[in-house]
Amino acid sequence: MMNVKAGNSSPSEEATTCAPSVHTDVSTPPSSAMDPLSHFAATAPDYSAYAAQAVSNYGRVGHNGANYGGYVPAYNNGPQYGHAYGGQNGSYGSYPAAYGGAYPGMYGGYYGQYEDQLGASLNPINWQDTQLVELRKNFYVEDPRVAAMTPEEVDQVRRKLDIEILRGENVPNPIQTFDEACLPDYIMKEINRAGFEKPTPIQVQGWPVALSGRDMVGIAETGSGKTLAFMIPAVIHINAQPYLQKGDGPIVLILAPTRELALQIKAECDRFGRSSRITNTCVYGGTPRGPQARALQNGVEICIATPGRLIDFLESGTTNLKRVTYLVMDEADRMLDMGFEPQVRKIVSQIRPDRQTLMWSATWPKEVQHLARDICNEEPVLVTVGRSGHACHNIQQYVEVVDNNMKPERLLALMQAASAATGGGWTDKTLIFCDTKRGADDITRLLRRDGWPALSIHGDKKQSERDWVLNQFKTGRSPIMIATDVASRGLDVKDVKYVINYDFPGTIEDYVHRIGRTGRAGASGVAYSFFMPDKGKLARQLVNCLREANQSVPEALETIAFANDRASSGGKGRGKGNYGGKGRGFYGKGKGRFGKGRGKGKGMNFSMTGANCIPVGNAGPSKGSGPRYQDFDNSVMH
Repeated sequence: MMNVKAGNSSPSEEATTCAPSVHTDVSTPPSSAMDPLSHFAATAPDYSAYAAQAVSNYGRVGHNGANYGGYVPAYNNGPQYGHAYGGQNGSYGSYPAAYGGAYPGMYGGYYGQYEDQLGASLNPINWQDTQLVELRKNFYVEDPRVAAMTPEEVDQVRRKLDIEILRGENVPNPIQTFDEACLPDYIMKEINRAGFEKPTPIQVQGWPVALSGRDMVGIAETGSGKTLAFMIPAVIHINAQPYLQKGDGPIVLILAPTRELALQIKAECDRFGRSSRITNTCVYGGTPRGPQARALQNGVEICIATPGRLIDFLESGTTNLKRVTYLVMDEADRMLDMGFEPQVRKIVSQIRPDRQTLMWSATWPKEVQHLARDICNEEPVLVTVGRSGHACHNIQQYVEVVDNNMKPERLLALMQAASAATGGGWTDKTLIFCDTKRGADDITRLLRRDGWPALSIHGDKKQSERDWVLNQFKTGRSPIMIATDVASRGLDVKDVKYVINYDFPGTIEDYVHRIGRTGRAGASGVAYSFFMPDKGKLARQLVNCLREANQSVPEALETIAFANDRASSGGKGRGKGNYGGKGRGFYGKGKGRFGKGRGKGKGMNFSMTGANCIPVGNAGPSKGSGPRYQDFDNSVMH
């Protein structure tokens, strides 16, 4: 096994004993000058034999002795004995578990009833007896050049931009330039000020549909420009409606799954609404209600909201949605993944039925299809750009099958390899994903003690700290950010160079979402993922995803995929399920391992917490010596 030390700028000579290259499927691999991780990935340890054995150990083709299942497994030793990965009192599955279990847990149990009661006091509105403001929805003026396009020319444009119309009749022809969109002067002024050269594919087809007043579902990858695809028609829509009166709610409602995404949408509202003096507000949880409530009561044309906080304001009578005539759901698939469907349906019941509805998603699962069918008033135009659920082709993807114990060492070696190839230092924005809050803190601690400018965000951190960390990342002052999936959803940072999946996600859709943070707006990007055999059920899907994007496939990953294919065709394993035991809690009820940080950052009105408090060490990319992460204990440094 290759032994890569944290301080080495390149893998040791022992790497030559490994397989010559685990990436063998690409006929023309990228040059190391263009991609510094190419050589690093090629010299990764060969885990093919380990991968094949691990598949059996995880109960896929094993018997009663299989790990994570059976009666005498290495990670359980019998549910009745309460060992680490199961049992009545095991540390990973006790009764009062944090994430569920028999007793009311922090995120499950009896307290889960709260989510079901949210919005219970909102009664359906009888719209036939409600006096409604006159509504205008169709503002599209088709350019003569667009109107003159033949069906063959329309098909040619759509094929060139990878646009498909999967549903809808009499769909407007696509535009190809901003001039052909016939946008108002005040919109064109902002577009020119932003330096945009041409519309993106989703805007090419989305603007004609949205400006025509049609309901629409847009399926496009992250970074495709879909925010402006619904924002510019929203501004034009508002300017055509009667002015707000005292007590009126917003005209445009934009629902987003996370506060980070909501704030990013607000930034675009500010930019494109200022020339028309269109007001907006952003409402989300985790911050005081007062300022948000006052903004709603004063009257705003646009409300960007997360579902929970909006329902809170609706139930308290702070605002109403009777003036909403333009409804947007952004990242609808993420919203449903996070369990917001009941809240979304409650909100939609408070909006007039003749509204215009636009849904945006990166994938098109059945749950999103059912919701679209229910909340759209007419058959929506379904527009797709690219292949939904597939990774962007301008992202170079690397997957390394690795033992869990080797991941910290491999991560440090990966950082050193990329840094050495660019002459030392670290300026490229890098987003590192992990599954848990504890994991995010662990990785941040590891990197900061090794000298890397890393910060983390996750759900346990206050909004003020999360905003500060995100700003440090966007401005490049701290170019490495570690995030959990929930905290990172909706992040829009345009120049991310690297995405590293320290923990591989639970679905291929999440994998595509994660790596889609790089390679945006036509730029190239690099994604590097550590894959463990316990995610073997995803191996075949990952292999297919890599091949579809013309990426190389590691031999060890092929081994896992093949073994799982055989296991699935030969019957189910006999293990009792992952981690066993009665309790369903993953980490139990114990307090955080690293505690809260107590030091106050300079110029900040909040306290940094956890691993973000650790001083950056002297052993980073530009210096060859200094304290290594092994030299420290687990206590927080202040």
